[in-house]
Amino acid sequence: MKNGSIKNIQKEVLSDNWYTLEKYTYDYQKEDGSWETQERESYDRGSGVCILLYNKDKGTVILTRQFRMPTYVNGNQNGMMMEVCAGVLDNALPEVRIKKEVEEETGFRIEKVERVLEAYTSPGAVTEIMHFFVGAYEDSMKVNAGGGAQDETENIEVLEVSFEKAMEMVKTGEIKDVKTIVLLQHATIQGLFEK
Repeated sequence: MKNGSIKNIQKEVLSDNWYTLEKYTYDYQKEDGSWETQERESYDRGSGVCILLYNKDKGTVILTRQFRMPTYVNGNQNGMMMEVCAGVLDNALPEVRIKKEVEEETGFRIEKVERVLEAYTSPGAVTEIMHFFVGAYEDSMKVNAGGGAQDETENIEVLEVSFEKAMEMVKTGEIKDVKTIVLLQHATIQGLFEK
């Protein structure tokens, strides 16, 4: 099967209020060699980082809970989401950025993180590549209350839950965030909590 190629790309900015929404019009070559004109919108919010903080001895993970307007609009009754710590890359190295996010959101200062994978979060509409990490934490690493950066109006609640409870929340639908589900599944596959 031949990969299509594109030409005659035209870009129109539809919105640049928070991030950038652009409309692309282009000619796409189909498998039979013919060309067709296509239009697609692409939302550029930058790439991101996320991490599952885990404590093997206690059998716990750190999750956050915060309001997410897009989920509220799409049927999430109160708009609250249970998630792993995450943030926007902002042109930093992923390993550097995730450590800063961890301290801002959860109050833990961690030194070591392990890269798990990179993945497009919603390739049909969003340019974002998410950098996934895991990192061990201990109570002694807590340096502040967390809750997010004051200037970002995040209002993050920090939760320590057992790994088993987190997996149960995936099954019951209490956790519906895909990056969180991916990292919890990774922890299961890699046996992060096996003694």
